[in-house]
Amino acid sequence: MDQRIISLYDEYTHKPLSREVFLKRLALITGSMAMALAITPLLESNYAKAATIAEDDEDLETETISYEANGATLFAYTAKPKKKMNMGGVIVIHENRGLTEHIKDVTRRAAKAGYLAMAPDALSENGGTPPNEDEARKQIGELDPKKNLANFFKSVDFLRARKECNRKVGVVGFCWGGGLANQLAVHVPNLNAAVAFYGAQPKAEDVPKIKAPVLLHYAGLDERINAGIPAYEEALKKAGAKYELIMYPGVNHAFHNNTSAARYDANAALHAWKSTLDFFEVNLK
Repeated sequence: MDQRIISLYDEYTHKPLSREVFLKRLALITGSMAMALAITPLLESNYAKAATIAEDDEDLETETISYEANGATLFAYTAKPKKKMNMGGVIVIHENRGLTEHIKDVTRRAAKAGYLAMAPDALSENGGTPPNEDEARKQIGELDPKKNLANFFKSVDFLRARKECNRKVGVVGFCWGGGLANQLAVHVPNLNAAVAFYGAQPKAEDVPKIKAPVLLHYAGLDERINAGIPAYEEALKKAGAKYELIMYPGVNHAFHNNTSAARYDANAALHAWKSTLDFFEVNLK
């Protein structure tokens, strides 16, 4: 697909643009509104393709739970191996679309690998993630960053305190959640591991606060996010932080999301997920 289309879609989902403006600009690239409307489903998430591990997988227990944080009730999707105790905990942090079926599937993938996995819904106080992605992105953009971060602090503490947890907790975040994973690495001194998929970088002056090992996955074509890499990596080196940065050439932002046909890259996604599980194996077990 024409890279201009991918870049426009990234602008639409992150700037954001209105859907009307997005479609008009897409029509200019494709040559017609009819072609623009035909291409759009390839860009947008198709959650019918989300499940790589079934909700009723015989090895797993899944549920939606609630817990209190900063005077509010938060909801999270959880998955864990059946009849297992003393597991590392993994917080899965969603994209700016909210807690989608894809993120629930990623949570089950972590559980299938032997972890107590939990995906908090950052839009819990709004009643949960809405089905309309445009509305979800709008609500994510309206969150109070400090309160949202504090809610994830509480989520880490809540997961660490669960009886099945071995008291080691890591986070893995994607896109918006990748930026949040970096922020948790900065602000949670007892975090045991942080993985950020194409996430916004923290301020360089905050990097010395990072105590946890960090794994960073970036997409070679993701100019918007990659602009922040040099300053972040320089700060990580200067601080003596334990980190690994993996760049995947020729792939786009959101390459791990298998529900987006135009941007998903199977080879990069599989390598990045295996690297993530290897990283958790070292730091959470």
